[in-house]
Amino acid sequence: MPVEQRPGLAAALEKARKLKCPVVVSKLDRLSRDVAFISGLMTRGVPFIVAELGADTDPFVLHLFAALAQKERALIAARTSAALQRKKAAGAQLGNRTNLSEARRRALEVRQASAREFAQRVRPQIDEMVAVGKTLREIAARLNTLGVTTTRGGAWDAKAVSRVLGVV
Repeated sequence: MPVEQRPGLAAALEKARKLKCPVVVSKLDRLSRDVAFISGLMTRGVPFIVAELGADTDPFVLHLFAALAQKERALIAARTSAALQRKKAAGAQLGNRTNLSEARRRALEVRQASAREFAQRVRPQIDEMVAVGKTLREIAARLNTLGVTTTRGGAWDAKAVSRVLGVV
């Protein structure tokens, strides 16, 4: 999940950058349970301290703890899924059926608003490339080269670029 989809973290990182100080988290998994995300922060030189590990923790150790956190996330998901399957097999009705249509409607609104906000952020870059005559494929390739991910954190293709051009 990109930093942009975590407004609290994005704000903390921006404030730390302005104050020229590191972000401090109690445990690494409070920052993320994704090795790539932690590695990306480290690669970009984002200063952070994990209180549980200490201020002078070696990057190698941080990577190990990130890998452990990612594995724990997978184990939690597996345990949760198994428990839900057992409950369902026992005849329990899962979920809240009383407001399902309302929940779906709200979820759709949130997804659409998030897509519009994301499109507004990347649209200037895309418009610049359109202005110089780049094709949708060329724009997608350039965004991927720049390390810009789609709203869901994936790679760009021509269809994703066309959607952004159509959203805003």
